[in-house]
Amino acid sequence: MLAAILFDLDGTIVNTDPIHYQAWQEMLLNYSIEIDETFYKSRISGRLNPEIVKDILPQLSIAEGEKFADEKEALFRKLAPDLKPLSGFSELLKWTETHQLKRALVTNAPRLNAEFMLEVLGIKEAFHTVVVADDCVAGKPDPAPYQVALNNLAITAEEAIALEDSPSGIRAAVGAHIRTIGIASTHDPQVLQEIGAFMAIPDFTDLQLWTLLNSLIEPDLSAIASNS
Repeated sequence: MLAAILFDLDGTIVNTDPIHYQAWQEMLLNYSIEIDETFYKSRISGRLNPEIVKDILPQLSIAEGEKFADEKEALFRKLAPDLKPLSGFSELLKWTETHQLKRALVTNAPRLNAEFMLEVLGIKEAFHTVVVADDCVAGKPDPAPYQVALNNLAITAEEAIALEDSPSGIRAAVGAHIRTIGIASTHDPQVLQEIGAFMAIPDFTDLQLWTLLNSLIEPDLSAIASNS
């Protein structure tokens, strides 16, 4: 039985990739590094900042890398005052409330970014638990963030569905044995399914999603009808 939906943030609830891409472009130009979308998707998207900086700017010390990442995220927040959720997200939130499902946010975003985005989107109170990478022994693609979310909600993996847009996020959710739907806002849907998503959709208006979700709560509705 479905008890909870676990949401990623960047690229899933809101397509922030164009803004992150712009911020990384501007920051890396300071080091005479020019990046394109292929570079961004393969070397940056879905990864944690310490890993990205170590990979692309190995000459920086740990302290210099942290300063660079902090400045990049501050630039992201400066560029992102008008974020809007993906189509259908508000309706999905209402649906989970109607059916009394729990909701978790599971993100690799730095805490300041997560708080900023939840504030801008007006959904600060929408989740029963918020898990950021800093709360865990490791970030995505490690399954730890999803395992923490399951523990916080006091549910099993079989009772949850995860919504993820990135390969690293899908690997994390699947690694925690959670049924995972790919949100193809940033990556090719076929790639998401090859990694482990059992379904890939463009946004939350997709009929496949609603057919699945309604099928998972219909047994409850049938039981209520038979008892009335």
